[in-house]
Amino acid sequence: MIQVKYFRPDSLGPALEWLTENDARIAAGCTDLLPATTAPWVSGPVLDVTAISGLRGISQDNRGWRFGATTTWTDVVRADLPAAFDSLKLAAKEVGSIQIQNAGTLAGNLCNASPAADGVPCWLTLNAEIELQSKNETRVLPLGSFIDGPRKTKLKRDEIVSAILVPKSASLGRSSFLKLGARKYLIISIAMVAVRICEQEGLISEAAISVGSCSAVAQRLTGIENKLIGQSFTSETIDQITDEMMADVLQPIDDLRSDAAYRKVAAGELVRRCLGALAPEKLATT
Repeated sequence: MIQVKYFRPDSLGPALEWLTENDARIAAGCTDLLPATTAPWVSGPVLDVTAISGLRGISQDNRGWRFGATTTWTDVVRADLPAAFDSLKLAAKEVGSIQIQNAGTLAGNLCNASPAADGVPCWLTLNAEIELQSKNETRVLPLGSFIDGPRKTKLKRDEIVSAILVPKSASLGRSSFLKLGARKYLIISIAMVAVRICEQEGLISEAAISVGSCSAVAQRLTGIENKLIGQSFTSETIDQITDEMMADVLQPIDDLRSDAAYRKVAAGELVRRCLGALAPEKLATT
C-alpha cells in the first residue's frame, strides 16, 4: 500500500509549523496539481489548506483589497467589486470550465506560474502584490517580482501564499480583458490582454496594459501606457497603437497553438479591441 504523509489543518499556525518540518506539496483546488502529476498519486508530503477558512474570501480596508489565497474564480465572479476588477471577472469566467472555476484558487493560478495563466495580466494591471507567510515572517512582493519565469516563483520551501493584495489606488478606473484561443472555453490561450484606464476631464490619467501568453511571463506595456497618458480617449488615439510598439517587450514562441508572428499580431489587435471596449464613445452606444 502506498502511504503519503498528509496534513489538513483548520488554522494557519499549525500549517506553517508543519511546513518547517516537511518539504510538502500544497494542495487547494488541485486543478493544476493533479494534471501535472504523472503517477497515480501525489508524491511526497501534502499540505491541504482547504480547511483554513481565513485563507478564503475578499475584503476591503483603507489600504485596498485583499483576496485570500484559496478564494476561487467563482467567488470572484460573484463578488461585488469596482469596475477596475471587471478584467479579473472576465478572466475568471474563461478559466477552464465551470467546475474548474468552482475549485481552482487564485493563489494556485499564480503559483503554477504558467505563461498562459489567465489571472496574471489582470493582476498586473491592478498592481497586485503577493503576501507570503512562513512560521517566522510575512513578506510582500510585487507580482512582477514573485513570478520568476515559466513554472518558477520566489516562493520559499517553508512559505505559502496567503493573499493577493491590490492597493486602493489601483482599484480606480475601468477595465477589460480579452483572450484568444482555438475555441471559447477549455483552452490555453494564444494571447490575452488586460487593460485598466482612468480618466480625468476627458483625458487618460492612468493606463495599465498587460499581455499574457506572448512572453515567458506576462508583461506590462509601459511604453504604450506612457504614450496614452494625457491623451483624449478616442478611437483616433487607440489607432495610434501599432504592433511594432510591442515588439521590444513581447517575446512569443512558436508552439502547437500558434507561431510567434501570429501571436504578435494577435496581441496588438487584442490591445486595441480592449481599449476600444472601454472608450467613452463605445460605452455611450452600449
